[in-house]
Amino acid sequence: MNIAVDARELSGRPTGVGRYLSELVASWSESADAARHDWQLIAHAPPATPVVLRHRLTLLAGSGGTSWEQWTLRRWLSRTRPDVLFAPGYSAPLSAPCPVALTIHDVSFAAHPEWFTVREGRRRRLLASWSARRARLVLTDSQFSAGEIVSHLGIAPDRIKVVPLGMRAPLSAGAPGHREPIILFVGSIFRRRHVDRLIEAFVHRIAVRVPESRLEIVGENRTYPPQNVAQSLDTAPEAIANRVAVHDYVEEAALRELYSRASVCAFLSEYEGFGLTPLEALAAGVAPAVLDTPVAREVYGPAARYIPSLDEDTIADALIDLLINPGARQALLSRAPEVLARYDWRRTAAATLKAIEEAAGA
Repeated sequence: MNIAVDARELSGRPTGVGRYLSELVASWSESADAARHDWQLIAHAPPATPVVLRHRLTLLAGSGGTSWEQWTLRRWLSRTRPDVLFAPGYSAPLSAPCPVALTIHDVSFAAHPEWFTVREGRRRRLLASWSARRARLVLTDSQFSAGEIVSHLGIAPDRIKVVPLGMRAPLSAGAPGHREPIILFVGSIFRRRHVDRLIEAFVHRIAVRVPESRLEIVGENRTYPPQNVAQSLDTAPEAIANRVAVHDYVEEAALRELYSRASVCAFLSEYEGFGLTPLEALAAGVAPAVLDTPVAREVYGPAARYIPSLDEDTIADALIDLLINPGARQALLSRAPEVLARYDWRRTAAATLKAIEEAAGA
C-alpha cells in the first residue's frame, strides 16, 4: 500500500505535532508491519532531524501553510494517487483525491476561541471541522479530546479512534533523593497554561518560604492576546527575580540537565488534548504538579499532585510541599512505573498504522 504523509511539521524547530510525527516515523522505521508499505513523506523543506523511515521524501516548494496544504499538496496527491493520506496536524486538503486519516490533538480553537485571533480561530475551526467531516477516520490522543471533537466539531463517535501518545526512554536517570529545590515548566507558553500565575506564586510565596528554591521556565511565549508572563519580576526584589529564569528554547542537553536537577514539574494547564511534558518529567524522576482537570486525571492517574484551583496560595502550598518533602515526591514517583507503562511510542505507532490501514480500506 502507498501511504502519503503530510510531513511539513518535521521541518524547522519541532512543535508538538512535529514531535508526534517524528516519534511515529522513528517507530515505523523499526516495524516489520510498516515495512510492508511504501511510504512517501511530503514536506515543503528538508526535515530538521534525519528521517530514518524507509520512504521517499518529496519536497514541494512553498511556505508549508494553508495554501500549500490546500493547493500544492492536493495537486501532488491528484498526480500520484496514493492509497491513503495521513495528516497528523488537525487538517488536510479538503478535496483530497484519496482517503484521509486525520489526527486532531485538541479543539482548543473551538472550545476557547478567546485564546486565538479572530482570523486564526476561524481558520482553524473551519479547516479542522471540514477536514474531520471528510476524513475516513479521525485519531485523537485522549478520551477527553474524543468527547470534545464530538461536542464541538459534530463528528460521530464511531469515526473517532483514541490512540494515546507514547513516551521516550527517560531523559535523565537522576536520583530522586538528590534533587535541587527547582520548579520546572517545559512547553510552549499559552494563556491556558497560566505560567504568569506560576511565576507570581513563586515570587510572592514560594521564594520567601523556600529560600534556596529556583523557577526555570522553558518555552516560547505564544500567548494571545500577547502577555508578559514575567511581568511580576519587574517589581520583585532583585534577589528573588534572579532566581527565575525564562528560556525561549534550550538544546536537548540543557533540557536533560534541568530534568536531572529539578524536584518538581509544574504544569497549570486548564485545557490540553493530552499534555506530554509532565509524563516526561515523571520518567526523569521529577514529581509532576498539575491543575486538576479531567484530561490530567486521565493521563497522569495517581502519579501527579493535583492542584484544585489557580489561587496563588493553593498553587504555592502544593509546590512548597513537594519541594521540601521528599516523602511527598516519592509517593508520586512510586506510582510512575504503572502510569508510564501505559505509554509507548511503538504501541502508538502500531495503533496509528492500523488506523491508517483501516482508513484506506486495507
